[in-house]
Amino acid sequence: MVVLATLAVGATLWAAQALILPILLAAFFALIGNPIIRGLHKLWLPRFAGALIVLIGGLAAAGLLANQLIEPAGEWVRQVPREMKQLAPKLREMTRPMQEANRAAQNIARAAGGESTAKPVQVVKTELNDPYRSLTSTPKYVASVLAVVLLTFFFMVYGESLQRNAIGLLPGLRERKVTVDILQSIEREISRYVLTISLINTALGLALAGALFWLGVPLPEALLWGTMAAVLNFAPYVGPLIGMVTMLLMGFVAFDEVWRALLPAGLYLVLHTIEGQIVTPIVLGRRMRLSPLVLILALMIFGWLWGIVGLLLAVPMLVCVKLVLARIEGLEKWSKLLE
Repeated sequence: MVVLATLAVGATLWAAQALILPILLAAFFALIGNPIIRGLHKLWLPRFAGALIVLIGGLAAAGLLANQLIEPAGEWVRQVPREMKQLAPKLREMTRPMQEANRAAQNIARAAGGESTAKPVQVVKTELNDPYRSLTSTPKYVASVLAVVLLTFFFMVYGESLQRNAIGLLPGLRERKVTVDILQSIEREISRYVLTISLINTALGLALAGALFWLGVPLPEALLWGTMAAVLNFAPYVGPLIGMVTMLLMGFVAFDEVWRALLPAGLYLVLHTIEGQIVTPIVLGRRMRLSPLVLILALMIFGWLWGIVGLLLAVPMLVCVKLVLARIEGLEKWSKLLE
């Protein structure tokens, strides 16, 4: 029964991702904005006005960043085929000894087995782009973005009242007080964690952008790669690995000398090491640490279920689960299992 229930929950999460992902993203953004809203509330600003300021400020910052990044991103998309053609000879020259050795070993193996060394016929399948699918998918994406924006605003404004009304359903006064204390402390710690990790990742992206600009990369492109590094850093291990490969390819495309081509990946590795081994442990402390094995399993599961969004949300959701288990009496040992 447990196995069947687990499979049923996994199938439901995958089938209902169009409904679940906007809600989770909105809750994630609301957790980022809640500490700022509480700070504005201490300045006698109503929660509605504070949520509106935070939402407009976030949308304005995202719009300005997108306006700066859309041109270099489009330029890179147009240049990638041509640059990859120029990059292919360099990579082939570097890997030619290994390719020749591999080819010789294959020929010897075929000759020993009595097989022909002629190349087999390869069948190439082509896929036609469906313009109708692109036309129908665009409104869905726009509706999802609008849903995330609206849900984020309503979570920030009415989240506390909804929580208070739900607690009011409990029968006893003592149970209500204990539940209020637990939920408020959990919400405060989770909000602080999400905001802190977002600021750390933003600082990492800015540091990488500054380092690339110092190497001679134009500022819009440097901001593009810095934004990529900040977003990928929400997915430990997997995100930095993708970032390293991307920086390596970017270096070979942007620079002719081998040592200069390796500099972007090297700088990215140094900055990520400082962030992961020094900054984040000092700022967040041991209570927020998670087992690397549990992290990898969570990234695999949520990445398989929800793609790139699942990779970005896996760690915050795992931290939320750990904090909730640590605050509920009788479940503290389960939180230790995640460390």
